[in-house]
Amino acid sequence: MRPLRRIAVVAPSPVSMFNLAIPELLFTKVEVEGRPGYEVVICAPEPGPVPTTGGLDLHVRHGLDVIREADTVLVAGTGALYTADPRTVDALREAAADGKRIASICTGAFSLAQAGLLDGRRATTYWSHSEELRRRYPDVDLCADVLYVQDGPVLTSSGYAAGIDLCLHIIRTDYGAAVANEVARLALVAPVRPGGQTQFTQTPLPPERGTACSDTRGWAMRHLDEPLTLTDLARHAGVSVRTLTRRFHAESGVSPLQWLLHQRIERAKELLETTTLPMDRVARACGLGTADSLRGHLVRRTGLTPSAYRTQFSRLGTGMAAATSSAA
Repeated sequence: MRPLRRIAVVAPSPVSMFNLAIPELLFTKVEVEGRPGYEVVICAPEPGPVPTTGGLDLHVRHGLDVIREADTVLVAGTGALYTADPRTVDALREAAADGKRIASICTGAFSLAQAGLLDGRRATTYWSHSEELRRRYPDVDLCADVLYVQDGPVLTSSGYAAGIDLCLHIIRTDYGAAVANEVARLALVAPVRPGGQTQFTQTPLPPERGTACSDTRGWAMRHLDEPLTLTDLARHAGVSVRTLTRRFHAESGVSPLQWLLHQRIERAKELLETTTLPMDRVARACGLGTADSLRGHLVRRTGLTPSAYRTQFSRLGTGMAAATSSAA
């Protein structure tokens, strides 16, 4: 059964095995109406053994010619940080000229920049290499402290686990929030996070896993239909508003109200995809108040009105997440 979309993952030399594992793990969990949502094909400039940053050799069966049949090209991070193979650069330029979606994880952004695909675009990379990217490619509009950036058909993410956020964002773009969040649940990772969330978390634990505000986040998720305030969140956490704001930002990189708005919009997307609720009931169920408020937030976040979003994603979303009007 042919997958709906093909993603070619370019393995530079030496390649980060973690970077390669992320797309394989997440994209292959997508199933839409009984069909695989994606096929992931790993390729390299020279098929055969490709060194990894961990000292092992990875056997890659495909050359860069598979990119011609791909919908999306994703370049993994590499230990050879700043200079891409010329064959990869040529393949990326050709893919961009063909209108394909181009993405990178971590230092893969240097390959995109070398191909000229980031000139005049917003982009990011792993924070410790940001200054080098800025120095080498001054025409890039570098967003050094975010998880991932999409500028038109080009997407870049920062290092390590931010690649997970990038891939979930791609899944959400293609198949909707319900599918992306179901994949996150299957993979036991955090739900889709906003790309503007900062890379610089100040706690040693990842967001939403055993941190001081995790109980309050969980409580808020169960009460999204209510008009929650900072005072409500602080009261549940048993701290002052100032302390809550400081801890919340340290753990998640965003303010409590920014996080809350993101969760409300994600809930609205799921309801639009998986129910036939009228717009005013969707708005009330996720705490956005009115249909006009729902429309304004969704257009700013996705570029689609609620009706257009439902038309685009509702049929596909029901394949992985079933819901009824009682969900509200």
